[in-house]
Amino acid sequence: MEPTKSELEILQVLWQHGPSTVRFVNDKLNEEKRSVQYSSTLKLMQIMAEKGIVKRDETSMKHIYSPAEEEDKTKKVLLKKFVDTMYKGSASSLVMQLFGNKNTSKEDLQEIRDFLKKLD
Repeated sequence: MEPTKSELEILQVLWQHGPSTVRFVNDKLNEEKRSVQYSSTLKLMQIMAEKGIVKRDETSMKHIYSPAEEEDKTKKVLLKKFVDTMYKGSASSLVMQLFGNKNTSKEDLQEIRDFLKKLD
């Protein structure tokens, strides 16, 4: 199941910090993203658990949530869908669009060159 934008924000917190309480996730969202009510975060994480996007450990007083899928796996699925939808499945078209961006730094380009050399 594909996560929504708000669900992805929660997943980012869980991937970065590991299994967490709703309170912790809500605090991080308020620090890093935008002002969000605890009740909204709780409801969304409950929905995510129902959808199977996160797992909920109910063995202690405070429920602990963790991602159901690894970060890399989720990102690969979302990237594939994005490339399929926006670039007709052509990764090279996506890369050319990125390289054509004037904001690409020399450091970024060198890192990409180094990565491509490793693939050869």
